[in-house]
Amino acid sequence: MDTLSYKTISANKATVNKEWVVVDATDQSLGRICSKVAKLLRGKYKPNFTPHVDCGDNVIIINADKVVLTGNKWNDRIYFKFTGYPGGQREYTPASLKAKGEDRLFRKAIKGMLPKNRLGGKLLNNLHVYAGSEHNKSSVNPKLIDINSLK
Repeated sequence: MDTLSYKTISANKATVNKEWVVVDATDQSLGRICSKVAKLLRGKYKPNFTPHVDCGDNVIIINADKVVLTGNKWNDRIYFKFTGYPGGQREYTPASLKAKGEDRLFRKAIKGMLPKNRLGGKLLNNLHVYAGSEHNKSSVNPKLIDINSLK
Protein backbone atom coordinates (compact mmCIF):
# COMPACT_ATOMS: atom_id res chain seq x y z
CA MET A 1 0.00 0.00 0.00
CA ASP A 2 1.33 3.41 -0.96
CA THR A 3 1.17 5.57 2.16
CA LEU A 4 2.68 8.62 0.49
CA SER A 5 -0.46 9.22 -1.54
CA TYR A 6 -2.59 10.25 1.42
CA LYS A 7 -0.33 12.23 3.70
CA THR A 8 -1.87 15.15 5.53
CA ILE A 9 -0.32 18.37 4.34
CA SER A 10 0.27 20.87 7.12
CA ALA A 11 0.69 24.51 6.12
CA ASN A 12 3.43 26.65 7.62
CA LYS A 13 4.39 30.29 7.39
CA ALA A 14 6.37 29.77 4.18
CA THR A 15 3.77 27.74 2.26
CA VAL A 16 0.62 29.66 3.13
CA ASN A 17 -0.82 32.07 0.56
CA LYS A 18 -2.46 35.09 2.16
CA GLU A 19 -4.72 37.34 0.09
CA TRP A 20 -6.39 40.70 0.66
CA VAL A 21 -10.18 40.76 0.46
CA VAL A 22 -12.74 43.56 0.79
CA VAL A 23 -16.09 42.98 2.50
CA ASP A 24 -18.95 45.48 2.23
CA ALA A 25 -20.96 45.74 5.47
CA THR A 26 -23.83 47.78 4.03
CA ASP A 27 -27.18 46.57 5.48
CA GLN A 28 -25.58 43.41 6.93
CA SER A 29 -26.36 42.01 10.35
CA LEU A 30 -23.43 42.50 12.74
CA GLY A 31 -23.19 38.95 14.07
CA ARG A 32 -23.62 37.24 10.72
CA ILE A 33 -20.99 39.31 8.95
CA CYS A 34 -18.57 38.99 11.88
CA SER A 35 -18.81 35.20 11.97
CA LYS A 36 -17.98 34.99 8.26
CA VAL A 37 -15.14 37.49 8.61
CA ALA A 38 -13.76 35.48 11.54
CA LYS A 39 -13.72 32.40 9.31
CA LEU A 40 -11.92 34.38 6.60
CA LEU A 41 -9.34 35.64 9.10
CA ARG A 42 -8.79 32.12 10.42
CA GLY A 43 -8.53 30.55 6.95
CA LYS A 44 -11.36 28.05 7.38
CA TYR A 45 -12.49 28.47 3.77
CA LYS A 46 -9.12 27.32 2.42
CA PRO A 47 -8.34 23.67 1.61
CA ASN A 48 -4.96 23.83 3.37
CA PHE A 49 -6.39 25.08 6.71
CA THR A 50 -4.09 24.33 9.64
CA PRO A 51 -5.40 25.21 13.11
CA HIS A 52 -2.10 26.41 14.62
CA VAL A 53 -0.93 28.58 11.67
CA ASP A 54 -2.07 32.00 10.48
CA CYS A 55 -3.28 30.88 7.05
CA GLY A 56 -6.23 33.28 6.75
CA ASP A 57 -6.68 36.31 4.57
CA ASN A 58 -6.26 39.99 5.38
CA VAL A 59 -9.79 41.40 5.52
CA ILE A 60 -10.83 45.00 4.84
CA ILE A 61 -14.36 45.91 5.98
CA ILE A 62 -15.82 48.99 4.32
CA ASN A 63 -19.06 50.87 5.15
CA ALA A 64 -18.85 49.75 8.77
CA ASP A 65 -21.14 52.60 9.79
CA LYS A 66 -24.02 51.02 7.83
CA VAL A 67 -24.12 47.75 9.77
CA VAL A 68 -27.49 46.72 11.22
CA LEU A 69 -28.56 45.47 14.64
CA THR A 70 -32.16 44.31 14.80
CA GLY A 71 -34.64 45.43 17.41
CA ASN A 72 -33.45 47.76 20.15
CA LYS A 73 -30.02 46.14 20.53
CA TRP A 74 -28.12 49.38 19.92
CA ASN A 75 -29.11 50.60 23.39
CA ASP A 76 -30.46 47.54 25.25
CA ARG A 77 -27.50 45.20 24.82
CA ILE A 78 -24.90 45.76 27.52
CA TYR A 79 -21.23 44.75 27.43
CA PHE A 80 -19.24 44.59 30.65
CA LYS A 81 -15.60 45.34 31.35
CA PHE A 82 -13.70 45.05 34.62
CA THR A 83 -10.77 47.38 35.31
CA GLY A 84 -9.27 45.16 38.01
CA TYR A 85 -9.97 47.57 40.85
CA PRO A 86 -12.75 47.34 43.46
CA GLY A 87 -15.92 48.86 42.03
CA GLY A 88 -14.31 48.92 38.61
CA GLN A 89 -17.02 47.20 36.61
CA ARG A 90 -17.90 49.32 33.59
CA GLU A 91 -20.76 48.80 31.17
CA TYR A 92 -21.22 50.07 27.64
CA THR A 93 -23.58 49.58 24.72
CA PRO A 94 -22.99 48.97 21.00
CA ALA A 95 -24.08 52.57 20.32
CA SER A 96 -21.36 53.94 22.61
CA LEU A 97 -18.76 51.67 20.97
CA LYS A 98 -19.84 52.88 17.53
CA ALA A 99 -19.57 56.50 18.70
CA LYS A 100 -15.95 55.94 19.83
CA GLY A 101 -14.96 54.42 16.49
CA GLU A 102 -16.42 52.16 13.84
CA ASP A 103 -13.74 49.52 14.23
CA ARG A 104 -14.31 48.98 17.97
CA LEU A 105 -17.69 47.27 17.56
CA PHE A 106 -16.37 44.94 14.84
CA ARG A 107 -13.18 44.17 16.77
CA LYS A 108 -15.14 43.28 19.91
CA ALA A 109 -17.49 40.96 18.03
CA ILE A 110 -14.78 39.27 15.96
CA LYS A 111 -12.34 38.92 18.86
CA GLY A 112 -14.85 36.73 20.68
CA MET A 113 -15.03 34.42 17.65
CA LEU A 114 -11.28 33.88 17.34
CA PRO A 115 -9.05 31.58 19.44
CA LYS A 116 -8.22 32.85 22.91
CA ASN A 117 -4.44 32.57 22.56
CA ARG A 118 -1.50 34.33 20.86
CA LEU A 119 -2.69 33.21 17.44
CA GLY A 120 -6.06 34.93 17.99
CA GLY A 121 -4.30 38.23 18.68
CA LYS A 122 -2.21 37.91 15.55
CA LEU A 123 -5.28 37.09 13.48
CA LEU A 124 -7.08 40.19 14.77
CA ASN A 125 -4.22 42.32 13.43
CA ASN A 126 -5.20 41.17 9.91
CA LEU A 127 -8.54 43.03 10.23
CA HIS A 128 -8.92 46.57 8.87
CA VAL A 129 -12.22 48.41 9.39
CA TYR A 130 -13.27 51.65 7.65
CA ALA A 131 -16.45 53.67 8.17
CA GLY A 132 -16.82 54.88 4.59
CA SER A 133 -16.47 53.22 1.23
CA GLU A 134 -12.86 54.38 0.84
CA HIS A 135 -9.84 52.59 2.27
CA ASN A 136 -6.11 53.23 2.09
CA LYS A 137 -5.11 49.66 1.19
CA SER A 138 -5.60 50.02 -2.56
CA SER A 139 -1.89 49.41 -3.23
CA VAL A 140 -2.24 45.69 -2.39
CA ASN A 141 -5.04 45.20 -4.97
CA PRO A 142 -7.67 43.58 -2.72
CA LYS A 143 -10.49 41.64 -4.32
CA LEU A 144 -14.11 42.37 -3.46
CA ILE A 145 -16.04 39.31 -2.29
CA ASP A 146 -19.74 38.79 -1.69
CA ILE A 147 -20.05 37.84 1.97
CA ASN A 148 -23.55 36.40 1.40
CA SER A 149 -22.17 33.69 -0.90
CA LEU A 150 -20.05 32.22 1.93
CA LYS A 151 -21.51 29.68 4.36
